[in-house]
Amino acid sequence: NEHKITDNDNKPGSSQQSQNGTIRWATSLENLLEDPEGVKRFREFLKREFSEENVLFWIACEEFKKIQDKKQMHTKANEIYTTFLSSKASYQVNVEGQSRLDESILEEPHPLMFQKLQDQIFNLMKYDSYSRFLKSDVFLKLKQTEEQEENSANAQTVAKRASRIYNT
Repeated sequence: NEHKITDNDNKPGSSQQSQNGTIRWATSLENLLEDPEGVKRFREFLKREFSEENVLFWIACEEFKKIQDKKQMHTKANEIYTTFLSSKASYQVNVEGQSRLDESILEEPHPLMFQKLQDQIFNLMKYDSYSRFLKSDVFLKLKQTEEQEENSANAQTVAKRASRIYNT
């Protein structure tokens, strides 16, 4: 039982992490994008702003970098190109002209071939939509809900800790 106590107290991660989503999301766009729930909410927001393609492109590039298999990489590279980068792309991202990819690069794909564009889109999100997201109703309502839950959870934790101390 003693082990359990230290285990709980030394790991702020597990239960707190899921709770303090908005606090973490507000610290950086990186934190927001690492959290599936954060990505989901950010996408909802971007959809309303008609710029959801940015986060979708960013996610696709992240997944692309993890691919080991050459054939799979080739397929995914083409998919990213046709979905986000070609002139007929359904979810065309707004990247500066000179950094548009030459289609020939798709013949020899490599894990970082989209890195420059991904960074560009990341910065676009960071300095544009991300700051608006933090001021949006979507975010502020979530934050409020979390703070309320946090307060009631804290009250419970204190009570639990007290009972634990007296039970030993």
